[in-house]
Amino acid sequence: MITAILVDGAFYQRQAYLLFGEKSPKDRAIELIKYCRRHVAKEGGELYRIFYYDCPPSDKTVFHPLTQKTVSLLKSPQYKWQMEFISELASKRKVAVRRGEPLESSGSYMLRPDAVKKLCRRTITVDDLKETDFYLDIKQKGVDMRLGLDIASLAYKRQVSQIVLIAGDSDFVPAAKHARREGIDFILDPMWHSISPSLNEHIDGLHSCVAKPPNNSADPLCIKNSDQQT
Repeated sequence: MITAILVDGAFYQRQAYLLFGEKSPKDRAIELIKYCRRHVAKEGGELYRIFYYDCPPSDKTVFHPLTQKTVSLLKSPQYKWQMEFISELASKRKVAVRRGEPLESSGSYMLRPDAVKKLCRRTITVDDLKETDFYLDIKQKGVDMRLGLDIASLAYKRQVSQIVLIAGDSDFVPAAKHARREGIDFILDPMWHSISPSLNEHIDGLHSCVAKPPNNSADPLCIKNSDQQT
C-alpha cells in the first residue's frame, strides 16, 4: 500500500499544542513527520509523500484596540517561529509544503467569545479586559483549494492507494467523495477533534495516532471520538 499524508497545517499546529505541548520549530517539524509515519507503519505500507498546507505568517502592522498601540507582526515571536517551522519542514525528505496566502482584508484583533459573554452579562467591564482577551484574526486563502486539487490529482492519476487526511472540518467532503469513487482508501485523522456527520459519512476510516486526551468538556478541541471509530 502506498500512502499519501495530507496535513491541514493550521489545524495540526492547534491540536499538536493541545496534545503534545509547546515545542521549538525544529522539534515540532520532527514531531509532525514522526506522527505522519505512524499511519504508514500501521498499514505496513510505503510513504508516497507528506503534503503540508498552510500560509506564511502575516507581516502586517495592526492596531490593538485595548493598548491603543500598533503591533508589527513581522517582529513578533510568532512570525519568527512560523517561518522557522516552515523552513524546517521544507528541508525534510518526502515533504512538500503547499503555501496559501493571508487574506489582505483580514488581520485585526478580535475580542474572544468568552470575554464578550462576560461583558454582555456585566460580570466584567471594559476596564477589566486584558490583552489575553483578544486574539489576532487572520484568514487565509488558497489552502483548501490546493489541498482539494492534490486529493483529486492523486486519486485520478492513481499515484497512491491510500490517502490520510489530518484535518477537522467538512470543507474536504467533495474531495473525499471523489477519491473514494476512484477506489482510494480514504482515512481521516482528526486528532480527537469532533467532526461533522457529513465528513464521517464520506470516509473509509477514522484513526488518530495519539492516545486519547483527558476529557475536558470546557475545551471544544478535546471532544473525543468514539472507541468504535479508533
